Amino acid sequence: EIQRDLYSKLIITKWSSEEINQLLTSLKIELAAHAASEERHFLAPLLMLDAGLNISRHAMIAEHHELDEFIEELEKIDYNSSAWLPKAKELAELVEHHLHEEEHGFFQQSGKLLTEREKVDFAKEYLAEYDRLKQKFTAEEAA
Repeated sequence: EIQRDLYSKLIITKWSSEEINQLLTSLKIELAAHAASEERHFLAPLLMLDAGLNISRHAMIAEHHELDEFIEELEKIDYNSSAWLPKAKELAELVEHHLHEEEHGFFQQSGKLLTEREKVDFAKEYLAEYDRLKQKFTAEEAA
């Protein structure tokens, strides 16, 4: 929901350049913390299962990388350029597509491979790592 809120705000045209920069930075941090935490504490254990190999590599790792590259491209475009808003909307669509695949495909499939205990443990580890990385990435952006 945090990601959806940020990309929804990002594509509203009433923001100043400073506000756009803050929103894009927040989305970048959010996506990076999410991706790293998910890859370390959810995908890595799934990759150890034969049945988890294909769904993990495509569904998450490749899409996380694609989103990182897309944000890098968007950061290079001037906010006042006519190219910026269409590119920001494309980013919003990519994030939503990724979230939809996670929620309605990947999590459903991976849930069948994991025990209830593993799901709880992975979720706790994910949340702790997510909070730690979000603070770390925020501090790095501020420096």
